[in-house]
Amino acid sequence: MSRASWLALLISLVGIWAAWMVGKNVFEEIPHIEDEMAYVWQAKVIARGHLTVPEPEHRASFLVPFVVDHNGQRFGKYPLGWPVVLAIGVFLGARSLVNPLLAGFGVWLVYRLGQRIFSTPVGLLAAALTVTSPFFLMNSGSLLSHPLGLVLSAAFMLAWLNAWDPLLGEDGSQRWLAAITAALAIGVLALTRPLSALALAAPFTPQGIYLLLRGDRSIRLRLVVFGILAAAVASLLFAWQFAVTGDPFLNPYTLWWDYDRVGFGPGHGLIEGGHTLSQAWINTQFSLKVGASDLLGWGKHSWIFLPFGLASVLWRRSWGRLQLAGVALSFVVVYLAYWIGSWLFGPRYYYEALFSLMILTAAGIAFLAGWPLQEGEPWRSFPGWGRVRPLLTTAVVAFLVALNALFYLPQRMITMYGLYGIRAAQLQPFLSPEAQKFVPALVIVYENKWTEYGVFLDLSSPFMDSDFLFVINISPTANRRVAESFPDRMTIYYSPDEPGHFSLSPPPGE
Repeated sequence: MSRASWLALLISLVGIWAAWMVGKNVFEEIPHIEDEMAYVWQAKVIARGHLTVPEPEHRASFLVPFVVDHNGQRFGKYPLGWPVVLAIGVFLGARSLVNPLLAGFGVWLVYRLGQRIFSTPVGLLAAALTVTSPFFLMNSGSLLSHPLGLVLSAAFMLAWLNAWDPLLGEDGSQRWLAAITAALAIGVLALTRPLSALALAAPFTPQGIYLLLRGDRSIRLRLVVFGILAAAVASLLFAWQFAVTGDPFLNPYTLWWDYDRVGFGPGHGLIEGGHTLSQAWINTQFSLKVGASDLLGWGKHSWIFLPFGLASVLWRRSWGRLQLAGVALSFVVVYLAYWIGSWLFGPRYYYEALFSLMILTAAGIAFLAGWPLQEGEPWRSFPGWGRVRPLLTTAVVAFLVALNALFYLPQRMITMYGLYGIRAAQLQPFLSPEAQKFVPALVIVYENKWTEYGVFLDLSSPFMDSDFLFVINISPTANRRVAESFPDRMTIYYSPDEPGHFSLSPPPGE
């Protein structure tokens, strides 16, 4: 490998370490939001070779967020892509390493794409900026699906370029391998985040149509095979829906919330009359406002080099550069059709387009500093006072990165610690020797809010065979019926307000 590639590998390893540190110290390697809880539940089921489990007898008492009961079976509402990958980590006992490893691979792909579309300096800078991004770190340390989505999206674009770039040589075997890789990447993305796959495909569709109409026989054949393979992998989404619901066109999202649909009008979203373009624009503005800070942590101005990156695209246009710019725009446009915005982990619905924003930002910096914007291009020199231009640009970037590292990033991470009041310390009483005296146990949780119950789901098995099974308090009658259904388990009545206190009798008045 070249020295640049070794440096990129080092940056990727830093990305793995940084993501792992966020997962360990900020999120404490446990789920915090409903999405994560559902993903972990699905991963536990898949790790044992199943897609569903039998619906519990008292299903309301065994609530799991975003896990639905239908036709006597219980299953997660999310497509299989990410739960299957996460299940590998669950099976190996390394759940907390899955996203950091994907994050590091994502950083490497950012470097390769930046190098491929622009130059090695742009690729290295884009990779380094990615590692400093609060947006990147928050999602990479979580148990959400986005790091996998980033890897698949960046891998798709890199493979697409290698398959059909007219400037490359005529190595047929390499082009075929690249076309197959691109098909698999976007197909698996459709199994992970279907709407993101649609957004990603949009900027590449015009070139695909052009090549299908104007390309030679070998190009058209590769495109046909690409399309068939991508569609075949993506169609597994419908096979999964059929397997869990009995209907290939029944989206499990709607079994939890019947209004959770993509589109506009009645039946889409919470607003009376349904989702509208006006509401879509409000959501988008809010998401972009959050992203303006979270993208790079430069106050509200993380976007300041993007116009110069776009200028570099227009200055020397190519399919790759135009598609790179189109990716970020496409995600914003396509997600207008979803009824809710994203802000808690940054504008995470756009996360799979992160490579586009990082590379364009790096290209904008290179454009201003006079660094090479194409491989093999010389470093520019400027006459007179222009000589300070590279130094000034570098100084501004260094100042902004330091500003993020010293102020924005630490404060943003503090806001994510103990998210929704969930902390690993809440699980410790059940890991103590005192608690082990009661196993196997049925624990009825008297919560003030659902998260006080949800945190314990990480210790519970979907197959009802863990040391502790946690029950959400519904009513004395419901609690009694659940306890009667598990005569071989000791019943514990537990209040999160009294951590470590295990009561063998219900509260007074029950």
